[in-house]
Amino acid sequence: MYTGGQRNSMNRRAWAVFLCVLCAGAMPGLLPAQSKKAIVIQVRDGRTGESVSPSNVQVLFNHKTDAHGDWVDQKDDGTIEVKLPNDAKLIAVRATYDSSTEYYVNCDMAKQKDPTVASWYPLTDILASGISIPNDCVKPKDADKAKVDAKPGELIVFVRKRNWKEQMMQ
Repeated sequence: MYTGGQRNSMNRRAWAVFLCVLCAGAMPGLLPAQSKKAIVIQVRDGRTGESVSPSNVQVLFNHKTDAHGDWVDQKDDGTIEVKLPNDAKLIAVRATYDSSTEYYVNCDMAKQKDPTVASWYPLTDILASGISIPNDCVKPKDADKAKVDAKPGELIVFVRKRNWKEQMMQ
């Protein structure tokens, strides 16, 4: 048999264990949920501003060259939802056409010597206010026709197909 002091000590330990288990079970509900951040990408024709449905989209993060298709969800309306990895700071986007055999040229790189170089966009800016990339594919007098404003969480990418000279250099 237990003495009064031993019984009280056992009761206190049992209550302490019970309270620890209760608190441990309640803690996940009190912690903020890990939200998976996502952005929406719209691919637009650089000359007309019309929506383009690419064959595929390659998304890269933080100057790394490995692409993961599980981040990208291409919708029927042409928009692309991208789930962001937790460590993502920068994003680069390349769209394809002709059954994914050819890459579009992003219009912010259209006048560069090598238009295939990736442009990197800060995700903090995209999430806060949205980014509509510069459009060098349209003539200045027609710039208003192709202009599309981005909303927070949205990246607007203007593209054009490769010209014959760019295709020959490939």
